[in-house]
Amino acid sequence: MRPAVVVPAGLAVGGLTALGYAWGIERKWFRLRRASVPVLPPGSPSLRVLHISDLHATPNQPWKVSWLRSLASLEPDLVIDTGDNLASHQGIPVVLDALGPLLQRPGAFVPGSNDWFAPQPKNPARYLLRDYGHRIHGDPLPWNELRSSFDAAGWLDLTHRRTTVTLSGLRVELAGVSDAHLGADHYDRIAGPVGDDVDVAIGLSHSPEPRLIDAFTKDGFALVMSGHTHGGQLRVPGFGALVTNCGLDRRRARGLSAWGRDSYLHVSAGLGTSPYAPVRFACPPEATLLTLVGRSG
Repeated sequence: MRPAVVVPAGLAVGGLTALGYAWGIERKWFRLRRASVPVLPPGSPSLRVLHISDLHATPNQPWKVSWLRSLASLEPDLVIDTGDNLASHQGIPVVLDALGPLLQRPGAFVPGSNDWFAPQPKNPARYLLRDYGHRIHGDPLPWNELRSSFDAAGWLDLTHRRTTVTLSGLRVELAGVSDAHLGADHYDRIAGPVGDDVDVAIGLSHSPEPRLIDAFTKDGFALVMSGHTHGGQLRVPGFGALVTNCGLDRRRARGLSAWGRDSYLHVSAGLGTSPYAPVRFACPPEATLLTLVGRSG
């Protein structure tokens, strides 16, 4: 066979192989990440915070349900859910089944845009272009029903709310906003410095927009937690995420990073995908167990 034919054929085979791996293997290859975050007063007992995000639940995902249910064995002190739980009108029973044991632990949540609206098919190339703020919404999803189920389990709805809880003898301030990806965030409703009697303050936003992270950390929040990026979803080995689908630098598309001198940002790469783009490459689905520990000195 002539080289002019061999090269395109080889590229096609390689592309199909990568696509098959991204669809058939990696999107079901769940990982638990672990990280230590020095944000507590020196000498404090540690706190274990489980961060989950972007389930994008639809029926017939037993691999996702089984793995999520297994996380209850970690016995976290606090579960944080940063939204996009749904991807289907039939997704609520899937979410509640998957999170069932974790709903018995203390928890808090904020919504993402895919808790409100079903996903729609779109050209994936749009993610590589400049974001002008134009959004295409699907049909409304039953978010209020899921929120009521979370509330009934005792999880805290932090949508434009601040509250303080006691965990392991530590006073933990929690605050959150609605999804900035739709311009629904209103930080002014929760703005204000963290109280002097608080041991650590944690802020939640589904989309990790830098302006929101700056606002949280300026007020004294030591840790901000978000999802939305899917870690880039399709990453290039040695280069990382191509896009974040928000204003965040692509180098922070997943994981823990310092934000200023005294604060941290944690972005979850998430547990699912849109049903119209059910692939992951070099970016397996994940949850993260963050262990909050005392600052040195």
